[in-house]
Amino acid sequence: MDKQSIKTYQEFSEKKFTKRVIFNNGSSTAFVLNFLPGQKLPVHKHPGADVYLLVVSGNGTIIIDGKENEVTEQDVIHTSDDEELSVINTSSEPVSMYVVLTKHSK
Repeated sequence: MDKQSIKTYQEFSEKKFTKRVIFNNGSSTAFVLNFLPGQKLPVHKHPGADVYLLVVSGNGTIIIDGKENEVTEQDVIHTSDDEELSVINTSSEPVSMYVVLTKHSK
């Protein structure tokens, strides 16, 4: 067993959003994304993987295939490998998201 606290990985930077990896076992990676107001994660895909996001703190906007969705604390989002994903902190408070990226088995 390996136990971690998300609070340890909630590190923010004035320059850009931060990504802090908690676990990486090859087929799955768990990490925390941290956004100060106005910061964003550029549009991208994760071919061959599913992505699960849990909003740990704050609120903002997640954009899936060009459609904006407001998200807030405790929301859980799933995206598949063919969906384009982007996140923007549209609030005046910091936002942290716990993310698990799981590669599809071959």
